Amino acid sequence: MSLNNTPTANRLHIALFGRRNSGKSSLINALTGQDTALVSDIPGTTTDPVSKAMELHGIGPCVIIDTPGFDDEGTLGEMRIERTLKAIERTDIALLLCEETNLQVEAAWMQQLKAKNIPVILILNKADIRKDISSLIEQELGEKPLLVSAKEKQGMEDIRLAILEKLPQDFEQPSITGDLVSENDLVLLVMPQDIQAPKGRLILPQVQTMRELLDKKCLVMSCTTDKLPQTLQALARPPKLIITDSQVFKTVYEQKPAESLLTSFSVLMAGYKGDIRQFVEGASAIDRLTEHSRVLIAEACAHAPTTEDIGRVKIPRLLRKKIGEGLQIDMVSGSDFPKDLSGYDLIIHCGACMFNRKHVMNRLESASSQQIPMTNYGITLAHLMGILDKIVY
Repeated sequence: MSLNNTPTANRLHIALFGRRNSGKSSLINALTGQDTALVSDIPGTTTDPVSKAMELHGIGPCVIIDTPGFDDEGTLGEMRIERTLKAIERTDIALLLCEETNLQVEAAWMQQLKAKNIPVILILNKADIRKDISSLIEQELGEKPLLVSAKEKQGMEDIRLAILEKLPQDFEQPSITGDLVSENDLVLLVMPQDIQAPKGRLILPQVQTMRELLDKKCLVMSCTTDKLPQTLQALARPPKLIITDSQVFKTVYEQKPAESLLTSFSVLMAGYKGDIRQFVEGASAIDRLTEHSRVLIAEACAHAPTTEDIGRVKIPRLLRKKIGEGLQIDMVSGSDFPKDLSGYDLIIHCGACMFNRKHVMNRLESASSQQIPMTNYGITLAHLMGILDKIVY
């Protein structure tokens, strides 16, 4: 990713769903004006969801997701459909391509999408070679489709306008730091550069937070944990807000000025990507865990674990120290996330800087519907350190 590019997680995710050979890939190429997706007359050419980050005129930075046909067959076909179902979890807007006959499959998928509160745009592709059956589709699915031709590049502007019209209200939360700071406030970022810190660069939440603070015209200072006393001494006034890595919450809390507010990058991400109240409420379940309990830790990215990995090592170690060595902890990463969460007593999610908000909210909804408490890394660490009521979010 270029330093000038919008992070994938902050882009509008637009997914195309439809049967095999319905023209999804051709439509993507027509929409983007480039050969983004592989096109073939052979049904089932797209075998996995393919994501492409790009800019769409009038819409801005987005991610286009091409999915396998949802009418695929056989054992491999079932696996491809399962991948397509997973793509729903990160979809902000769905383009659903309709066919001429038997709209029961499309109706079922439309129902699934709307159950996830995903805006759906119905499309009748190949309008240059087929009769207009939009009235039939409207009768069966309750909405009139857009008539388009990917081959002739007709109707592309109609799709763009429909996307703008159906843009989710909560898309791209306006602020990471919310109303915690305003112009001319002094903000101190405490960022440990330990074994987990990537060599030669800052991690995404740090970069995004710093950029937002600069846009807000805050006065931004930064230091490593070991230089916190010297930095505070060098400042003419205490910081309005201190943002740190959750792993050093207690160290920073013990050294910060009484008037300075304290939070962490992970806690800010919890509110930016998900429902902060649900995450905070979920942390109370930690006190109800026993050695017979089972915890799921979910990591958004699939990076190679480091020696002192926060999700795989540090949080499990702290939990077992509090609860007991018998506590069972499972780990998933990337797009892996169980449908059935009933076997768990608590889910602990990372800050999810690599996921869009829709993806995180869908996971929260899944946990809530199954009555499984869910929290995140930063809030978990603050709770375990006994300072959750001392931080802001």
